Amino acid sequence: MRLVDTHCHLDLETFDADRGAVIDHARAVGVGRFLVIGFEPARWGSTLDLTSIHPDVFAAVGVHPTEATQFSPELEVDLARVAHEPRVRAIGETGLDYHWEGASPATQRSAFEAQIALARALGLPFVVHQRDAEADALAVLRGTNPPHRGVMHCFTGGPEFAGECLALGLHLGLGGAVTYRNARALHEAVRGVPLDRIVLETDAPFMTPSPYRGQRNEPAYVEVVARRVAELRGIDVDELAEATSRNAEALFQFDRAAVTP
Repeated sequence: MRLVDTHCHLDLETFDADRGAVIDHARAVGVGRFLVIGFEPARWGSTLDLTSIHPDVFAAVGVHPTEATQFSPELEVDLARVAHEPRVRAIGETGLDYHWEGASPATQRSAFEAQIALARALGLPFVVHQRDAEADALAVLRGTNPPHRGVMHCFTGGPEFAGECLALGLHLGLGGAVTYRNARALHEAVRGVPLDRIVLETDAPFMTPSPYRGQRNEPAYVEVVARRVAELRGIDVDELAEATSRNAEALFQFDRAAVTP
């Protein structure tokens, strides 16, 4: 099976003791590409370090909405510089998160809009984080010159939200939540999404799929996600894996040359 984990956090300290073994485990089940998300300035270096060690690891760099108070014109210049590194394939994750206390909604929206504009200027897709902010996230996306090239990461919504995201040009990133028995609206959405608009992810070490909930998530579990998505859609898992990997390759262009400064 050929798989791509389009969203993981392999640079986090929870993988320090066995990072190499975790990557090897994922490769053994067919994961051929990893997109590691450098979600704040302090993480950009550790994310890029992984890409220099592992030829199948690529990076996204951005400012997570909970860190949006860090965003400034000076930081945007730094982000643009880092985004020109040869292994960077996306801006993000960016977006809106109203679940956790932190940056104000206005501050988050400003950083989100700026990162969308930067991604467009650089010819890169962007990765959207949305939590408890569906309406405002859609409003920002509608107001920033769609259609967009990007992915709604950790998609957990129902058919209506899926349709809104698709209409804006986004792919849907499906992860561990799709394996949860009570995620009925999500299951309904997954059945109806065009196959060419789905990518798979783990968000490792977070959002661990069943039956591993309560344990650390890791990229190898993208296979579990693939099997559940295939089951929901009534297709063979190899067909699902091949299609979603092809989608990820087209969106993130892993084999293209680096952005020209």
